[in-house]
Amino acid sequence: MAPLARSSGLGYRGQQLIRRIASYGVLVFFALLFLLPMLWMLSTSLKPKSQWFAKDIVWIPETLTLQNYATLLNNPTTPILRWFFNSLAIGIIVTVLILIVDALAAYAYARMQFRGRNTLFALLLATLFMPGIMFLVPNFLTINRLGLLNNYGGVIIPGLAGVFGVFFLRQFFESVPRDLEEAAAIDGASQLQIFTQVALPLARPALATLAIITFLGSWNDFLWPLLILKDRALQTLPPGLRTLQGAYTSEYGQMMAGAVIAAVPVLLLYLIMQRYIVQSVATSGLAGQ
Repeated sequence: MAPLARSSGLGYRGQQLIRRIASYGVLVFFALLFLLPMLWMLSTSLKPKSQWFAKDIVWIPETLTLQNYATLLNNPTTPILRWFFNSLAIGIIVTVLILIVDALAAYAYARMQFRGRNTLFALLLATLFMPGIMFLVPNFLTINRLGLLNNYGGVIIPGLAGVFGVFFLRQFFESVPRDLEEAAAIDGASQLQIFTQVALPLARPALATLAIITFLGSWNDFLWPLLILKDRALQTLPPGLRTLQGAYTSEYGQMMAGAVIAAVPVLLLYLIMQRYIVQSVATSGLAGQ
């Protein structure tokens, strides 16, 4: 019986190893699927113009050049560094304000009792099913009435109505054990102190996840800044890079160089915040425990 048990044990370990290899193989496949466009973007940005439309696919250019970056950065008609910092400033401001507004609203919906709370929250969630294009004209008319056209405030203010963030944080706050808040209340903490000193520290993974989602949405926003900001110097990166594509010609090397520059903050943000994302996912199923 001992050899039989030993052989069956080895068989089980072998099956586990095969499953693990298969799992990693699938993950590597999808990782490459997502990475290939970025690698091709980087490769094209380092190619001279004569190799942009080569018949054969060449991942590593025969002649590496930084001319596309130099031309893009030194062209006064494409102030990409100004666009970069415009997008960065708007993204940071929008992210910080949405975290503050959505955290306050989410905590109120999760913990405070007031008349019509569930009905109001249901109406709020209903707006998630409406396409964003529906709000384009009303928002534009409102910003125009406020005199915020061609102003960064006109780009920032409409983005503060983050319904998804309220829903996301409310679900997280509801998973926080009430015993912690009740203990703080017994010790004499006010509702605001409970929120800032108990609920918010526990919600750091969820706040980090929402911060990344919000920043990415602001960083990649194309249509709204294009409508609001008319001066070229005030533009953000997405509509600014669009000017490199003309009606008859397109500077693909410079466009790819600009896209690489635009991707750097996003990648850095993900690398810095990825542990919070994993922690948020790991703790998302603890409600009621």
